[in-house]
Amino acid sequence: MTVKSPQTTAIIPTERIERVILMIRDQRVIVDADLARLYGVPTKRLNEQVKRNPDRFPDDFMFQLSLAEKAEVVANCDHLHRLKFSPQLPFVFTEHGAIMAANVLSSPRAVKASLLVVRTFVKLRQFIASHRELGDRLSELERKLQTHDRQILSIFDAIRQLMTPPEAPAKPPVGFATEERKAQARFPGGRRTAGARN
Repeated sequence: MTVKSPQTTAIIPTERIERVILMIRDQRVIVDADLARLYGVPTKRLNEQVKRNPDRFPDDFMFQLSLAEKAEVVANCDHLHRLKFSPQLPFVFTEHGAIMAANVLSSPRAVKASLLVVRTFVKLRQFIASHRELGDRLSELERKLQTHDRQILSIFDAIRQLMTPPEAPAKPPVGFATEERKAQARFPGGRRTAGARN
């Protein structure tokens, strides 16, 4: 899905929006420079409008990056390398902050682009939720398999025990019993008592 602004022929593919959504402080956000580019305005103008309307941008709508966060963003996002040379710490906008930024800019392009931005945030949220649900199901299946594995192993042990023939008792010798055999049966080690015959 793409948006075509009446003021410009620029087309914004949703994949481009997905690429600029980052995870910072456990929140999905867009850096001010990227949001300004999507909305077709300079970053300076976006931040000026935000500063003129501070009540519309609470901390859960927008926050400023720390020096360490800025360095990490610059290191991981090639398209933001120019931020490395800026003395300013960039602002980032959450989903709600991106909508509010479009409202304060009130340009047709910003309004249309904000719809795409919101849809992309929603799509990512659904994607993550479905993966979390799949992960939970896999964990549950793994637990069941481990329980079944133990049960199956115990069944195999029982089958092996049934397959192992019991030890046969010693059979008596076949044939007639001579005196010598009788003596061996009475005295297996060959020992005889003092009263035994030679």
